[in-house]
Amino acid sequence: MRRRDFLKKTLTAAAGAVTLPYILPSGRLFAATGARKANHVVFCMFAGGVRNFESVQKAEGNLLRTMLNGTEPITSDIAAAMEPLPNSPFAQPLQNYGTLYKEFRYSTGPTGHYNGHTTAITGTYTQVDLNIRDHPATPTIFEYYRKHNTSSQSAMNTWWVANNLGPYPALNYSKDLNYGAAYGANFIAPTFLISPQGFDALGNMKTFSSAEEAIVTNIKQYVNSNFALQFLDNDAGIINQAQDVKTLQNFILDKFNKAVSGQYVNPWNLASANIMNNDMYNILFAEEIIKEFKPELLVVNMQDVDACHSNFTGYCNNLRKADYAVAHLWETIQNTPGMANDTIMIVAPEHGRNLVPNSIVDAYGRKALDHSSDATSREIFCLVLGPPNVVKQNNVINSIKGESIDIVPTIANILGFDNSIAGQLQGSLLVDAFY
Repeated sequence: MRRRDFLKKTLTAAAGAVTLPYILPSGRLFAATGARKANHVVFCMFAGGVRNFESVQKAEGNLLRTMLNGTEPITSDIAAAMEPLPNSPFAQPLQNYGTLYKEFRYSTGPTGHYNGHTTAITGTYTQVDLNIRDHPATPTIFEYYRKHNTSSQSAMNTWWVANNLGPYPALNYSKDLNYGAAYGANFIAPTFLISPQGFDALGNMKTFSSAEEAIVTNIKQYVNSNFALQFLDNDAGIINQAQDVKTLQNFILDKFNKAVSGQYVNPWNLASANIMNNDMYNILFAEEIIKEFKPELLVVNMQDVDACHSNFTGYCNNLRKADYAVAHLWETIQNTPGMANDTIMIVAPEHGRNLVPNSIVDAYGRKALDHSSDATSREIFCLVLGPPNVVKQNNVINSIKGESIDIVPTIANILGFDNSIAGQLQGSLLVDAFY
C-alpha cells in the first residue's frame, strides 16, 4: 500500500470525524420564536490580537483599505515590506455597506486567544485561563442555534472553520448538560488538511513494507470502528446520518484532490503564490463551504497577525492580507445564490494588543507587541455588513458601544431564536447596527 493511497482513505475518515453532522435526539428541538433579520450569518473572527492603533486608528496608515475608508499611506519605513495585493472587488470600502463600531471592547477576562475565541463564540466572559484541551462550560452559538431552531436544521447548516487545530476544535460544543455534542457544529481546519503546505507533509508517496502495512491496517480498522459505535446518551458521542456522511466525505476528498493536483497553489491569482498565507487559505475554504452548503451559520477565524509577538512589520503585512480576505469572503457571499442579499457578516478581533511593546525588534527596527490584559489589549472594533434594508449603511459608531459578548445575542436575534435563550447570555443585541 502506498502512503498516498492510505492517506487519501484515512483522511476521508479523519475528516469525517471532525466534520460529520450530529443527529438531534427526537423531541429535543424547539421552534424559533422570533422573526429573522436574515437567513444566514457569517462571523469572521479577525483574530490573532489586533490593536485599534493599527486598524481603525490607522497609526501606520490605512492597513485595512478594503474594509475602512481613507487613503492614508503606509508608514514609509515598513512600506517596502508590504506584499502587493489586488484592489478591492468593491467600489467602496466595506464599512460603507454596514455599521462600523470603532470602539468595541473585550471588557474582562484574560486576553489570551482561546479566552477571546471562547467569549466571542459563547457570549460569556471567562475570568480564568482556560484548559485549552477542554470544551467551554457554557453553550456555544452553534448549540444555541441548533437546539432552538426548527428540526429541519442539521449540522450541515452550521460550520466552525479554524486556522489551525490547536485548541479550537473544542469550541464546536460545550460541556453544558442541556446542550453538548448533539448540537455542535461541523469543524474543519483547512490549512491542516488541504493546503499545499499540509499536503507536502501528508501527501508525499511512500511504499510501506509488509510489517508497516500491518500497522497501517490496524490503524485503519481502529479509525473505521469509531463510525460503527452506537450511543444512547446524546453527549456520549457523535451519531452520523449516512447520506450526510457521504456528502461530506466527497466534499473533503475533492478538496484534498485539488491540493494534490496543485489547484490551491495560488487560487486567488495573486502576484505571487507565496503571498497566500494561512488566513487566506482559511477564508478560501470557508468560501468553498458557502458555495457548496449555503450554511445558515458559519464562523471562521484568522490567526496570522499573531506574528506581532516577534515581528511588528509582519503583523502589519498580515493585517493587510486579512483585510483583503474579508473582502474576498464578502464578494463570494454576494455572488452565491441563496446567500446574496440574505446574509449578515460580522467581523471582529477576539482581543487587542498591549500599548507598551516588548523587547524584540524586527528587521525594520520596530518593537513587537504582546497581549497581557492592559487596557489597550481590550480595545477592538466590530464591523456589521448586510442588506441595506436591514443593516444601517455607512454608519460609524465612534463612542464606546458594544462588547465581545454582544455578538452571540446579535446572531441569535438575526436568526430569530433570541427569545428562546433570553436570560442565558451576558450581552445584548447590537441595536445601533440595524433598522
